[in-house]
Amino acid sequence: METLDTRTWIILAAALALASVVIGAWIFYRKKQSHKLQERFGPEYGRTVDEYGSRSKGESELKARERRVERLEILSLAPSEAARFSEAWHTLQGRFVDNPKGVVVQAEQLVRELMEKRGYPMGDFERRAGDISVAHPDVVANYRLAQAIAVRDQRGSADTEELRKAVVHYRALFDELLEVREPRQEIIAEKSVSAR
Repeated sequence: METLDTRTWIILAAALALASVVIGAWIFYRKKQSHKLQERFGPEYGRTVDEYGSRSKGESELKARERRVERLEILSLAPSEAARFSEAWHTLQGRFVDNPKGVVVQAEQLVRELMEKRGYPMGDFERRAGDISVAHPDVVANYRLAQAIAVRDQRGSADTEELRKAVVHYRALFDELLEVREPRQEIIAEKSVSAR
């Protein structure tokens, strides 16, 4: 009888030790995952956790964004396309003094056109911002700020300085999205396609 009690205690102690190791490993894994997401998304991590009300819900959203964007075919621009977009931005910016409200609207449209050309889906604003946050976490805040000012402008409550800031915010995102593929890569890709 005494051996059974000792054996039972040994089994119980071993089970508790194993459970402690498993729980410790799980906690370590979760902290590591959280740290990776914080590093990848920067300030967007905290904003998302706050928006969703808990770390686990916020992290689930960020992981869902990563999976969604992995399925997209995000393309770099050819140099000629990038030049066209750059020229369009330069022209738009030159009209700000005469028409600040119109330029904010045009800046948003140009950013959306650039996103579409790159392969981002054009769903609602939060979906677009979420998709951008995966590859461009440092500038998605600019997009959100620009959009908030544009909404205030539609209500008639944004002044010229705010409109200027909106254009600056759109420009930061625009510059980040204006990724150009090297002409050499384009030529190599064309040669490998024609060789088939």
